[in-house]
Amino acid sequence: MTTEPPREEGSAGTAPGREPVLSVTGLDVHYGSRRRRRRALHGVSLTVAPGETLGIIGETGSGKSTLARAVLGLVRASAGSVVIGGEDVSAYDQRQWRGLRRRGVVQYVFQDPLRSLDPDLTIETSLAEPLLIRGVPFDEAAARVRAFVPRVRLSEDLLDRLPGELSGGQRQRVAVARALVAEPRLVILDEPVSALDSANRVQILRILEELRADGVALVFISHDLGSVAGIADRVAVLYRGELVEVGTAAEVINRPRHPYTRLLVSSAPTLRAAPADRAEREALRALLHA
Repeated sequence: MTTEPPREEGSAGTAPGREPVLSVTGLDVHYGSRRRRRRALHGVSLTVAPGETLGIIGETGSGKSTLARAVLGLVRASAGSVVIGGEDVSAYDQRQWRGLRRRGVVQYVFQDPLRSLDPDLTIETSLAEPLLIRGVPFDEAAARVRAFVPRVRLSEDLLDRLPGELSGGQRQRVAVARALVAEPRLVILDEPVSALDSANRVQILRILEELRADGVALVFISHDLGSVAGIADRVAVLYRGELVEVGTAAEVINRPRHPYTRLLVSSAPTLRAAPADRAEREALRALLHA
């Protein structure tokens, strides 16, 4: 009888032989000070390789958005390191972060695309902006934008419109296009489909799946395990600021080990032949609070 090798928990490693685009080691983040000091992340370690999608799943308050903000330098870590594209950015100051962002190495897609789109700029101007910041001539930037928009299922007729004139699904596709048009090495997507209807959600997921063939590394953050399972190569589960389980999407869904992961899977009937009954979910919750 053969035995299955143990699945690593608590860190998300890269496939052998591939240099990671993102490497996070022992990351701690705290909010507040003194008696009000609160731990948001503890000992988080993960890597993401070129062309790989890592899904990060967890409930509200688990630390998902804090992790994204720490990777992007928007929140200062208490301990640990963050390496992006071979650069250790852990101690970068604001000037160094501006330089990294101008080079377009890493991009961020918000849950609400209106947060990343200037309401007074046309869609074409918004999409060209990351290229212009990198020094691309205007005519070349405009041409690259027009060549790119079909890849995110957008019509050139929309380029002269303002964000407020687009539907929610169209705005989110613009936000994705804005992040990817500058050819970043890493894109972090924070709940990118949670506010969309099912048709637009499926469309965004298909677009992301196609675009990762370009070699961009994606970190897909969500509370919805079903959405993550549909696109991620690997899934990392955050619970109370700690990574409690990491594995391929199939492993995590079909053979969850941690009680919190099992609760997530049992609460997602689309991932199971039959939904878990109330007694099973209550038993899992009891294990978590034991």
